Amino acid sequence: MKPYILSCCSAADLSGKHFKQREIYYLCFHFEVGGSEYQDDMGESMPPEELYRRMSAGEDTKTSQVSIGEYSAHFERFLKEGKDILHVTLSSGISGTFNSARIAAEDLKEKYPDRKIYVVDSLAASSGYGLLMDELADRRDGGMDMDALYQWVESRKLYLHHWFFSTDLTFFIRGGRISKASGFIGTMLNICPLMNVNYLGQLIPREKIRTKKKVIKRIVEKMAAHAENGVDYNGKCYICHSLCEEDARAVAALVKERFPKISGNVEIYPIGATIGSHTGPGTVALFFWGDKRKD
Repeated sequence: MKPYILSCCSAADLSGKHFKQREIYYLCFHFEVGGSEYQDDMGESMPPEELYRRMSAGEDTKTSQVSIGEYSAHFERFLKEGKDILHVTLSSGISGTFNSARIAAEDLKEKYPDRKIYVVDSLAASSGYGLLMDELADRRDGGMDMDALYQWVESRKLYLHHWFFSTDLTFFIRGGRISKASGFIGTMLNICPLMNVNYLGQLIPREKIRTKKKVIKRIVEKMAAHAENGVDYNGKCYICHSLCEEDARAVAALVKERFPKISGNVEIYPIGATIGSHTGPGTVALFFWGDKRKD
């Protein structure tokens, strides 16, 4: 089997240590807080707690994707070593980074005609994107070659589910995802929107649930409805959160209770700066393998 590397972006929201252990290479998105720029390096430059504290205090945030030049330098590092590359990007429904990676890959083909670079639009985000990368690493470690792995990810990526809820609508209103009028009413009525990532890789509001207790129950009901083999699901499950670990642990406890055959622990991670700059604090997300996303 020809040597190849797996690569992604830091918006996959696991941890640098995790990616190093799995031999998954990554590039960092960038973000600004209060006019200063930082790397979204999974909390090393700025811990999530500080980011959300500063956002809550009123500091503006902006994010920027990996540039074509950064992609070119990243890819060339491995091409020079004679390695092929399977790079998976953050969803094109959330960011334009897929196009930047694809342009960089095309530009390098002439210089390295004997090497292959596959660029995949994950149609995934946050730790769901991370869960996809973990599955790819499992299959690579099991001996799957890069061509077969590319075909597998293109055929299976829409079977990965992302369900989110938020108990703080402030930043969804500020970012225009929820109107000011709906946000005001939602806050007054203690409504927690339940959202998912659709088949185009976009974050879509699905239901309005009153109270946190009910939305925690509802998100696990969605997993039961969509997971492979229903409550007999035996795959991996990841959860991430933005400064609301207690809520994430409440979801994890329900998942463990409802899905006793689940593979390993329900892993919990912080939402990184790229996604968190848009959600703000108070968001919990649940990721698992299930039926195909069709809407």
